[in-house]
Amino acid sequence: MERTQVAKYEAKARVIKAMAHPGRLIILNELAEHAERCVCELTELVGTDMSTVSRHLSQLKNVGLVSDERRGNSVYYRLRVKCLPNFLSCVEAVLEQNTFDRRELVSSVSSSVTTNLFFGA
Repeated sequence: MERTQVAKYEAKARVIKAMAHPGRLIILNELAEHAERCVCELTELVGTDMSTVSRHLSQLKNVGLVSDERRGNSVYYRLRVKCLPNFLSCVEAVLEQNTFDRRELVSSVSSSVTTNLFFGA
């Protein structure tokens, strides 16, 4: 694989890694649902202290997921790209499929056990 392609995958991995925290996913989801939020609103939503939320926002900003704007004493954040909700929906679809697959597996194992109990194996 060419060095430039490897670099692209590394950059993609950095973006995905920045999202890989429940607090940051909460922030991203909130920004996807609302045009913008100030740090104080996000702090209340995430349920941690302001310095932790600020660190999360800094990581998201460093990889280009969010942008900020200072207004007086408040800083407001918004998503930089509108495609992020699609990505989050895709992750949700994976989780739903995993749940479905597990149910199917449990159902098939239960049927097999029931058949073996009644009819012998």
